[in-house]
Amino acid sequence: MAVSKTVGIAEVQRAAQAGIHDFGENRSPLFVQKQVALPEERWHFIGHIQTNKLKDLVGRASLIHSVATRHALEVISRLAVERQMRQPVLLEVNVSGEESKDGVSAQDVPSLLQAAGQLPGVEVRGLMTMAPVLLSERDDAARQCFASLRRLRDNLAPDYANADNISLNELSMGMSDDFEDAVKEGATLVRIGRRLWS
Repeated sequence: MAVSKTVGIAEVQRAAQAGIHDFGENRSPLFVQKQVALPEERWHFIGHIQTNKLKDLVGRASLIHSVATRHALEVISRLAVERQMRQPVLLEVNVSGEESKDGVSAQDVPSLLQAAGQLPGVEVRGLMTMAPVLLSERDDAARQCFASLRRLRDNLAPDYANADNISLNELSMGMSDDFEDAVKEGATLVRIGRRLWS
C-alpha cells in the first residue's frame, strides 16, 4: 500500500498508472479529497481515529487500519448499518507497549474481538501494528514486534474460524524502514511512503 499523505492527486494518478492501486491516508480531509477524485482506487485510512470523523470514512475506506476501541467499533457499525453495508477494519495493537503509540494492548484484543463479533456493521479482517523506531541497523525490535503480532493472530484465529464478521487474515505491519522484516514475519499489507515517493 502506498502511503500518499505527502503527495498530491497527480502523483497518485501516476502511481496508479504504474500499477499501484492501494493508497493510504492518515487525515480524513485529505482522505476524502483524494478518494472523491480517484474513487476507482482502493483507499485505506491509517491514521488516528476521531469518532466524529468516521462519518467521512465509513463506506469510502476499503479498509480502516487503526481501530483500537469498542466505542470506535460501535460508531463504525452504526454508520455502516445506516448505509446498508459492512465496513472492513483492522484492530490496531500496541505490541511494543510504547506510550507514544496508539492501539489496544495485546491482552485486550480478545475482548475487543468479542465486542466486534456482536456488531453487524463491522468486518474485522485482521490486525495492525506500528513497530518501535529502529535504533541501528542491527536493532531487531521491529522484527520482534512483528513476530509478536503474528503469534497473537495465529493464537486467536482458530477461535474465529466460523465467525460471520471476523476473519483475521490480514496483518498490516511494516513501513519504509522495516517492511522487509515485516514481510518475513507474515505481513499481508505493508505501508510504504518515503521509500516510494522520494
